[in-house]
Amino acid sequence: MRESVVQAEVMMSFVVSEELSFRIPVELRYETCDPYAVRLTFHLPGDAPVTWAFGRELLIDGVGRPCGDGDVHIAPSDSEGFGDVLIRLQVGVDQALFRCGTAPLLAFLDRTDRLVPLGQERSLADFDTHLDEALDRILAEEQSAG
Repeated sequence: MRESVVQAEVMMSFVVSEELSFRIPVELRYETCDPYAVRLTFHLPGDAPVTWAFGRELLIDGVGRPCGDGDVHIAPSDSEGFGDVLIRLQVGVDQALFRCGTAPLLAFLDRTDRLVPLGQERSLADFDTHLDEALDRILAEEQSAG
């Protein structure tokens, strides 16, 4: 049976200010049933895990150059792109900044590309059915959280 999920856990720094940050585990997840998206689940101390879903291509692009509109912005921390990656998540006026090493993100993205090569997402059998199921699941999660 062909693998349908790529999962990894990485440590990221939750940047509170220039002077204060702390490391937290973050689960990265990619599923063939939703081949355009990646999910990051942040495990903040004392809080329930928080999952964000956004485009895999956004994460790929953000490793090498600043990108993102709206609630998710991703950029390398330096101009050479060999250091860390900054992930800024925003809801209204509230925002959170996370810093992650480039290498673990690239390793995760490489595994997703081996499972479903970038640009081949549409070729998955029964994609529309899986997309509808994924959207229903996301909406249900949002409604239960709200």
